Amino acid sequence: MKRYCQTLTLKDDPQLIEKYIQVHSQVWPEIIEGQHAVGILSMEIYAKGNILFMIVDTVDGFDWERDMERLSKMPRQAEWEAYVSQFQGCDPDATSAEKWHLMDKIFDSER
Repeated sequence: MKRYCQTLTLKDDPQLIEKYIQVHSQVWPEIIEGQHAVGILSMEIYAKGNILFMIVDTVDGFDWERDMERLSKMPRQAEWEAYVSQFQGCDPDATSAEKWHLMDKIFDSER
């Protein structure tokens, strides 16, 4: 299994943040199906104010750039990205890869 961690900043508006959280309690089934189809085993998002942290666990053969490109072409994915962009503090036309920033692991207590 591979793990990727990312961060994103939402617009600093408590009502929009609450709506973003609500939207993620009802993610469209096609979005989850697309994630699984490209090799994403699980995805978690954590929030602290307007800062988000995402953990993505994938199959061993997952290639971030290749498989996220595949995901972007899955049913309703572009529609979902456009929908959630209203909450995000970035260019609404930005791709998911341009919105979310991959983080570097700097510590692991088990290595």
